[in-house]
Amino acid sequence: MLSLHSDSEPTALQVLTQIRPMLLKLHKALMDIEHNAYEQNYGPIVSKGEYFRLLLNHEWFSWLRPISQMIVRIDEVLAAKPEQETESPEGLLAEVGNLLHPSEEGCHAERRYYWAIQHSSDIALMHGNITQLLPETQHS
Repeated sequence: MLSLHSDSEPTALQVLTQIRPMLLKLHKALMDIEHNAYEQNYGPIVSKGEYFRLLLNHEWFSWLRPISQMIVRIDEVLAAKPEQETESPEGLLAEVGNLLHPSEEGCHAERRYYWAIQHSSDIALMHGNITQLLPETQHS
């Protein structure tokens, strides 16, 4: 694991490499908490196929889709060969910071993320671990 307290700061690409599995784990935890909340409101999801369809199409889960897309974008940057043009790792880190912005009074995604952090100490811890790795300008 990279340490931000070493003599040399890790590159944005190194930070993306470290954040990617953390973001994947956070995304899974958010999907699980939303799955449970959905079932409390609408009743049981009867199959994995139905759940997958809901994740892709139902408004309830829409706020999670940008996180899914971010993971794919990070994967593309990490898998790129040196000569390939890709998105800026620094830009992606800034977007991760914007994406993982809980707010009690913000937009729908910010409110849902805030709710998840308030209802799960695991999600709160994951959020803190990820945001610690983001550039200082992203901490707020």
